[in-house]
Amino acid sequence: MQDRLFTALKGHNADYIEIRLEESNSTRLVYRGQRLEEAGRTASIGGNVRALVKGGWGFVSFNNLDNLSEKVALAVEQARYVGKEESQFSAAAPVTDKVEAEFRKNPLDIPLSTKKALLDEYNNIMLGVPNIRTTSIGYADGKKKVSFANSEGTFIEQSRIDLSLRLTAIAGKDGEVQQVGLSMGSKGDFSAIENLHVKAKDIAARAAALLTAPQVKGGPYTVVLDPVLAGVFVHEAFGHLSEADHIYENPQLREIMVLGRRFGGKHLNIVDGAAVPGYRGSFKYDDEGTPSTKTYLIKEGVLTSRLHSRETAARMGEQTTGNARAISYLFPPIVRMTNTYIEPGQATFAEMIGDIKEGVYARDWYGGTTSLEMFTFSAGEAYMIRNGKIEELLRPVVLTGNVFTTLENIDSIGNDLDMNQGGGCGKAGQSPLPVSNGSPHIRIRNCLVGGK
Repeated sequence: MQDRLFTALKGHNADYIEIRLEESNSTRLVYRGQRLEEAGRTASIGGNVRALVKGGWGFVSFNNLDNLSEKVALAVEQARYVGKEESQFSAAAPVTDKVEAEFRKNPLDIPLSTKKALLDEYNNIMLGVPNIRTTSIGYADGKKKVSFANSEGTFIEQSRIDLSLRLTAIAGKDGEVQQVGLSMGSKGDFSAIENLHVKAKDIAARAAALLTAPQVKGGPYTVVLDPVLAGVFVHEAFGHLSEADHIYENPQLREIMVLGRRFGGKHLNIVDGAAVPGYRGSFKYDDEGTPSTKTYLIKEGVLTSRLHSRETAARMGEQTTGNARAISYLFPPIVRMTNTYIEPGQATFAEMIGDIKEGVYARDWYGGTTSLEMFTFSAGEAYMIRNGKIEELLRPVVLTGNVFTTLENIDSIGNDLDMNQGGGCGKAGQSPLPVSNGSPHIRIRNCLVGGK
């Protein structure tokens, strides 16, 4: 394969060319209530060529691996039509490597019937809880092998296994509807989604309990976020702002995301990195063949870096970070997050809530939106905090505000880092990309909570 790809790359006049070939197979199961809507396995093979000429990109994707040199020529021709300036692309030493997939209990070795039987158990447990009207379950696993070569002499074969599961229980009574979900995932370990029977019953019971839970009175509160919701916050509200293609293309964002600017206290450290091992966003090389890194986006409260592809790094005069990723051969790589999290601090949970006279404890996630530095997130569940104790269950709350003000208002960070590996990230039509995010518990002063 190596000789075949390098042969196809020869003889073309371009500043840079890369070829990516991909083989994948996957399993997917989807439930809606009692109904199994989808169950099956798929396999695919394909590839793409990306060429850079005078700052212009050409991109060709294909399912037939014959005549690779002709496909390279087509990508180069496309790039010539749009290229009108000097190409900017960070230099990189050529690499030759082979990376095997990591796994513990390989999901590809588990029969489809066994996977279905396990999901049937979870589904029946949720549906058996009073006032649960329906459920939603989505399971997916797959293995992907990518062969990558470029005109600089790099050749990398890289395989990975991924799986994810989302359980949702939907309760209804007297015109009220509430739901609670659970997302799980793993980098090649089927046992991560086994033995969830107690959790399946718990999410259904909480969905039913929310039908009669009171609403919080809207206003500013001291809010404590659990690791799941805090991880979603740092990913959605700050992580996307750190993607260098957004920054480079948006003058307003460039004025905000200035390296060296302080965004929080010295206890605040935010990291993204595929070099952090063992998570769904972990890998050795990104989809441009750049080695993965561990990047401090915020170090001791100060903005110190952002996430880069080779092109954005060259355009902004900064170091590459190994964050160019493509969800499949149908897409070119773009700047994406990997494993994004807030590093742990020193506080215990009891210490964080101990001096709160009246506040809100928000857990898990339900949904949300962001617009530049403004965010709105809905927590999956919430509780009142009174005089240092967790009290009554509340209807899901909505948190809103400015991400930079919110970062400044984080006054305590827990010692209990936990990583959420469920779900996936979406950007530019590429979704769901395997990522993980996480945090310890964090405490935020003057956080605006929507309610009655």
